[in-house]
Amino acid sequence: MDLTLDHVTLVYPDGESTVTAVDDVSLTVPAGTTTAVLGPSGSGKSSLLAVAATLTTPTAGQVRIGDDVVNAPAGGAAAGSAVSSDAARLRRDRIGIVFQQPQLIASLTALENLELMSHLRGERPSAHRDRALELLDAVGLRDVAAKRPGQLSGGQRQRVAIARALMNHPEVLLVDEPTSALDHARGVQIIELVTRLTRETGAATIVVTHDEATLDTVDARVHLADGRLVGAGEAAVARA
Repeated sequence: MDLTLDHVTLVYPDGESTVTAVDDVSLTVPAGTTTAVLGPSGSGKSSLLAVAATLTTPTAGQVRIGDDVVNAPAGGAAAGSAVSSDAARLRRDRIGIVFQQPQLIASLTALENLELMSHLRGERPSAHRDRALELLDAVGLRDVAAKRPGQLSGGQRQRVAIARALMNHPEVLLVDEPTSALDHARGVQIIELVTRLTRETGAATIVVTHDEATLDTVDARVHLADGRLVGAGEAAVARA
């Protein structure tokens, strides 16, 4: 399903004033495509991703997956953390998130880090072992399934995190600065991996990044400046 951000605004209190982190942004990411969101530090990229991920409630506007509204202000309430059980289930079942730091559990193997996603759904992890191994194979890491994060390189940990985000067949994949700790060659490989898996799984994917040099395989690029959208590529629909 497509991911749509419809006139999303996010305003934070800042002492006696306010800061507009996201300013009336409208964007559609079609299913099976990858859109890169670029901009300097402080441009609103991470705030936009947090709203798309339902981690933060927007001040105005809404986020939709297909026709379903998944994030919108309730009764004009101020923006804030979306901590309800419904939001948590939505993230678990429909949205895959890859954080800037992979946040793997150090005491678990690569395979167990993926199987943990089944446990969070109240299912036996071993019941989905084939899915976990299939994803590790897809990211080129089946041979390190039994290794723990401390035994893996930075690029390998990032790939495990991507595989983990796809365990529950999400309709939306959100990836935050996946190349920030990698050299250029490994960064290109990670972006190529994300775009390939996006096409294979049919997810609607946003990659937040500052590194435009790695983005040859994405379907569209948009730029944020001071919280506002200032450009769009062919596969993403940006509306005024």
